[in-house]
Amino acid sequence: MTHWISRIVARLAPALAAAALALAPLASQAAGGGYPLDRFPTTKLTDQAGLQNGAKLFTNYCLGCHSASLMRYNRLTDLGLTEAQIRDNLMFTGARVGDPMKIAMAPSDAKEWFGALPPDLSLSARARSSHDGTGSDWLYTYLRSYYRDSTRATGWNNAVFPNVGMPHVLFEMQGTRGVTIEEIKADKGESGKGHGFTKTVISFDVNGQRTEKVEKIESGHPHEGSTVKLTPAVGGKLTQAQYDEQIADLVAFLTYVSDPSAKTRTRLGTWVLLFLACFTVLAWWLNREYWKDIK
Repeated sequence: MTHWISRIVARLAPALAAAALALAPLASQAAGGGYPLDRFPTTKLTDQAGLQNGAKLFTNYCLGCHSASLMRYNRLTDLGLTEAQIRDNLMFTGARVGDPMKIAMAPSDAKEWFGALPPDLSLSARARSSHDGTGSDWLYTYLRSYYRDSTRATGWNNAVFPNVGMPHVLFEMQGTRGVTIEEIKADKGESGKGHGFTKTVISFDVNGQRTEKVEKIESGHPHEGSTVKLTPAVGGKLTQAQYDEQIADLVAFLTYVSDPSAKTRTRLGTWVLLFLACFTVLAWWLNREYWKDIK
């Protein structure tokens, strides 16, 4: 019995580890999130060319640091690619086409360079789901919401994931953005019995230079809270619409990776429902034939 339990644990360990890595940053998101999510264009999930482009973007820009260890390269044949195309265009580490999509970087190096091991992205699109939107919505908004911040070691920050450790690796495509963060809170004073409100406006320009302005609001009853407004991107190789299209392709691929069998399951489910409908009619007819003489 112990032997079988050990074998089951060994099989489940990679999946559990990947899930833990994907879920690890959620606490940071909850602590500083609140930025409204844009809706991911779900039509991308059935766009084969877009999914292939998303796979290319993932292997070129993400796979250097983030693995997708629950996905094997040869599963990309589901997207209409041949194994030769996968090997020639999407594999750069000397791995075999049947191997999982893992990074070549040693975990010890990752911790030294980044302070923590970059999370595995196998389940990122599922782990990020919340009452605010799907995990695809979160990824789609996150990858389009970076802005310059000279106070951060990486020079970047993110409206969806404040103080994120990952820099904006796609900034050459999108360009740079600034931001204005406005926060209104009750002014309780040193005694805790103050009145009025305080409005703090923090701005970063497209070069990351920070300015801050604080003013008191003595009258009225403004709502407490914060708002974040990003400025349009400048200096990128792509227009904002073109960049959004690229990000939609990448997120579609990450969504596919999180549940590769979804398309097959949906197709089979349709046939199963049709079978059950026909079986129900047949069963009703058969039941009527059996009982008609008795009645």
